[in-house]
Amino acid sequence: MKIGLFTDGLMHLPFGEAVSKTASLGVQAVEIGTGNFSPAAHCDLNLLLSSSEARREFLQAIDSHHLQLAALNCSGNPIHPNNDVAKQAAGVTRKTLQLAGLLDVERVVCMSGCPGTPEGGRYPNWVVASWPEHFLELLDWPWRECIIPYWSQMAELAKAEGVRQLCFELHPGMCVYNVSSFQRLRAAVGPVIAANLDPSHFFWMGMDPLSVVDAIGERAAHCHGKDVQFATQNLNVNGLLDRRWPHDPRKLPWNFAVVGRGRDAAWWRDFVAALKARTRVQTIAIEHEDPFVAADLGIPEAAELLALAG
Repeated sequence: MKIGLFTDGLMHLPFGEAVSKTASLGVQAVEIGTGNFSPAAHCDLNLLLSSSEARREFLQAIDSHHLQLAALNCSGNPIHPNNDVAKQAAGVTRKTLQLAGLLDVERVVCMSGCPGTPEGGRYPNWVVASWPEHFLELLDWPWRECIIPYWSQMAELAKAEGVRQLCFELHPGMCVYNVSSFQRLRAAVGPVIAANLDPSHFFWMGMDPLSVVDAIGERAAHCHGKDVQFATQNLNVNGLLDRRWPHDPRKLPWNFAVVGRGRDAAWWRDFVAALKARTRVQTIAIEHEDPFVAADLGIPEAAELLALAG
C-alpha cells in the first residue's frame, strides 16, 4: 500500500516544485488532476496529448523523484443539464482516458455526474428520496437516459485505451454516491467500474467506512486520505446535511480535516488493514481539503500518520 498525494493540495506550487515537495514528505505516488473540478495546476492536458516530448518530460519529473503516477483525476459532471458544461466536462473526461493510455496509467478517478430533469433546465437535480411522490418520477430517468448510456461509452473507451479501472468517487451531489448506487452502475456497465473510497465522504453522510470496505471489497481500486471533524453541538442543531462548509468553523457541524484529526491513529490502522485485506487499492492518495490548516502543515502530518498506520 503506497502513500500518495493528490497534488491539487499543492496547487500553489509549479509542477516541478510540487513533485519535489511531494517526494520530500516520504510519499511514494502522485495523483494528478487533469481538469473539470480540478484546476489542473499540474497538467496541461492538450499539450500532453499532442506532444510526446512533453509526456516524456512529465513522466521524467515524476520518475526522477522515485514517485509512481498512480492515477489521473478528471472528476466533473459530464452529464450536466447545461449542454456547454456537459460538453466541456465530457471532453476532459475523454481526453483524460486518452492521456492515461499514452502514459500507461491504469486508474482514472472520476465522478458520475448528475443530470437535470427530462424537460431540461440549467441545474443538476440530485434525487435521494422517494417522497414527496414526484421524486419517484425522477429516480429512474437519469439512470436510463443519462448515467448508464454515458458511462457505458466511456467504459468502452477506457478499455480501448488500456485503463483498467474507472474509479468513481462516491460523493454527495453525484448520482453515484453510496454503495447501492455504485453497485447499480457496476452491474449495468461492467467490471471496469471501480470505486475510489474517501472515508471523509462516508463520515459526512453518516456511513461507516469500514462497512463500506466490506460491502465493496475488491471492486475498490483507489482511495483518498481525508478525515472529518464533527462539532457535536452544531451537529445536533443542523445535522449532516448542513451546506455551509467551508465557512465559519465555529458554526459548522462538520469539516473536512487532515487525516488523524477526526479519527485517531488506531482507527486509521484498522482502515488501512481493511483496504489491504479486502480491496485492490494500491494507493491512499492524501487529499488536502482542510481550509483551516495550511497544506505545508497538513500534508506531512497526514503522510506521517498514514505511514505509521500502514
